[in-house]
Amino acid sequence: MNTDDGFEEFYRASRHRVVTVLYALGGDIHEAQDAAQEAYVRAWQRWRRISEYDDPEAWVYVVGHRLLQNRWRKIRNGITAHRRNGPVTAVGPPSENTVALVAALRQLPTDQREAIVLHHLADLSVADIATRTAVPVGTVKARLARGRKALAPLLGTTLPEEVSNA
Repeated sequence: MNTDDGFEEFYRASRHRVVTVLYALGGDIHEAQDAAQEAYVRAWQRWRRISEYDDPEAWVYVVGHRLLQNRWRKIRNGITAHRRNGPVTAVGPPSENTVALVAALRQLPTDQREAIVLHHLADLSVADIATRTAVPVGTVKARLARGRKALAPLLGTTLPEEVSNA
């Protein structure tokens, strides 16, 4: 869009008034500036149509005010949810076992790690993993077998079939 279409002039002539009004409405200069900026972006995107309005500045005011209202609504809803549900329960640090497992999983190739995590931690079936990862069922089974075999020594354990063969 070229600068001869009048938008730049419109912006320069009206931006201070728009931010001032939005600031007075919302009480927060930063929120007012953000809302005005977004309103002007939307006006610029539709400038061919908006430039023909009797008062394009009024359109920017209305859009900016709606943006402020949406932000207030989100904040109000967040406060309501917080009052209804209370603060988020603090989560303690991970156990030593969890830290060891994650460290061991990081040493596996990505495809094996993904198969192990999806099967054993997310409780997905082999078929579901195959669908989700877009690979054949046999490939998922092979990744699980290789991943388990590689993971066992990293965790200092043996696989069940190794115990029965001993």
